[in-house]
Amino acid sequence: MQRNMAQSLIQHGQIRTTLEKAKDLRPFMERLVTLARSARRGSITARRQIHKLISDRSFIPEGHQSDYEDLSLTKRRKTLRAPGGRRYRNGKPSGTLKFTGESITHKLINTLAEQYSDRAGGYTRLIRLAKRRLGDGGRQAILQFVGSEESPGSLTKPGKSSRQLKADSRYALAVSLAKQRRSGRGSDEAAGQSAPKESAAPQAPATDAPDSEAGSE
Repeated sequence: MQRNMAQSLIQHGQIRTTLEKAKDLRPFMERLVTLARSARRGSITARRQIHKLISDRSFIPEGHQSDYEDLSLTKRRKTLRAPGGRRYRNGKPSGTLKFTGESITHKLINTLAEQYSDRAGGYTRLIRLAKRRLGDGGRQAILQFVGSEESPGSLTKPGKSSRQLKADSRYALAVSLAKQRRSGRGSDEAAGQSAPKESAAPQAPATDAPDSEAGSE
């Protein structure tokens, strides 16, 4: 498993896996790049160590992946292997072929080792992801080579669960109801203040009625 993950990391430049596997693969990958730098300087022992640790396999460069998928099985075999049966190693055109396969060790020694020729160590970096893996809830991480400008794409805040969405909807409903109550009270108070007060009708002053009997007398 460690060998397959290292080959995928060399081919694609980064891989997404669990945090524990990424931590286990990182020192192994650092050692491979250090051996590749020695192999590039001409060390046969380092080259043999690389073949012993990760073996070798051929892959199609990313720029020709769509063209490779359109080929027939016979042409695919010709693209990956030379007429003598040996695998192509550099990915360059050969004969009538527009492109050929590239080997993992060739990319490691000729591309990555040259890229980190002036670097003493720390060829990879580990990026922890907030979103956990579905199923077992395992912690995820991205392991990539230093200098890769490609974004991990999953460093954003994880999506809310169904429980959090229900709580948010209840909170929003309570806030809207409270606003409606406040607006209703405010309108009632404003209507009460704007209504004119009923003034009491003025009462006529009381006068003594004339005494008819006294006048007759």
